[in-house]
Amino acid sequence: MRKAVMVTIVFGLFVYCTILPGNATGETNMKILQIQWQRLVDKQGRTCDRCGTTESSVEDAFQKLKRSLRELDIEVVLEKKALSASAFKKDPLESNRIWIAGRPIEEWLSATVGKSQCCSTCGDSECRTITVDTKTYEAIPAELIVKAGFLAATQLVEAPSVRTCCPSSDQAKKGRPTTCCPQPEKQQNK
Repeated sequence: MRKAVMVTIVFGLFVYCTILPGNATGETNMKILQIQWQRLVDKQGRTCDRCGTTESSVEDAFQKLKRSLRELDIEVVLEKKALSASAFKKDPLESNRIWIAGRPIEEWLSATVGKSQCCSTCGDSECRTITVDTKTYEAIPAELIVKAGFLAATQLVEAPSVRTCCPSSDQAKKGRPTTCCPQPEKQQNK
């Protein structure tokens, strides 16, 4: 009977600890990975083909990252910003920009920013491109956004602390004794 009660308690604790999110106080340990994307939107709510294609990629990447990082207690948040025509005219390279965890996507991918002639909503402006390795992208594909998201997520995941019985080099210098680490054998003169 005691064994059955113990098994029930252990099983209950296991289920509670593995299924319910958060710690004993009910807090969650979710970290946030923010994706921010901005593009030119005209008065009619339209954008250019380049930004329209990137928008589909951003949505796709967001969903993939959201599913993939959930198990690591990372919540992916997407924020879309509309760039006004006046802001776009001041700096067209601000359109079709993506930031992940507060850093531009080109930093995560070791990419360079360039520009090329755009169309429609952008008029004759030279709009943002990024070059990764030797390939230049006008519309940013989902695969690059996912890659940058994973790189950013690695900085959110903390490695478990490693406990050791051996003293740190500072402790060793202070002469703190240790009892669990093997000591070098003293050599005897023969």
